[in-house]
Amino acid sequence: MVEATGTVAEGEHGPELVFQRVYDVPVTTVWAHVAESDKLETWIGRWETEESTGRVLFYMTAESDEAEAEECLVRDCSPPHRLVVDTRTPTGTWHLSLGIQTTPHGTVLTFAQRLGADDIGSVGPGWDYYLDRLSAVLGGESASDIDWDDYYPALSDHYAALAPEGGVAPNPPQDGLEH
Repeated sequence: MVEATGTVAEGEHGPELVFQRVYDVPVTTVWAHVAESDKLETWIGRWETEESTGRVLFYMTAESDEAEAEECLVRDCSPPHRLVVDTRTPTGTWHLSLGIQTTPHGTVLTFAQRLGADDIGSVGPGWDYYLDRLSAVLGGESASDIDWDDYYPALSDHYAALAPEGGVAPNPPQDGLEH
């Protein structure tokens, strides 16, 4: 049985859904799996850059080989410790951040998504699912062994209960990413 691991914390720009994972691999290995397209694709999707425009596109290929491109704006890329992106989804803009640090307990990945209008009851299980896929890959296992049906709707009530009282405002458009 899978467990919900996300918490809600106050971030720099409002409430965020935050996840942490600890890995027994170097920081550079975790970084490679979130920043290098070929390794990223082993658990969630791939990055592509349009050379003519410089636009960064993300394809969530874990869901479909014919995934639609989502435009990404890279706000901070400080290898191998920090990656902050805004990505346009069908429901609006998602503000995502990843921090990777070495600790006495191993390499810690902290992933956060700023809360907006999206349903935290579906977003939370989704990130647990994808981060568990990353954990499987970093542990030498196949991401395909992780089954979405174990996460949703089983974890939905847990995450729905974490929603801030009164909800949160929709995420406003950010430089270059209009809704």
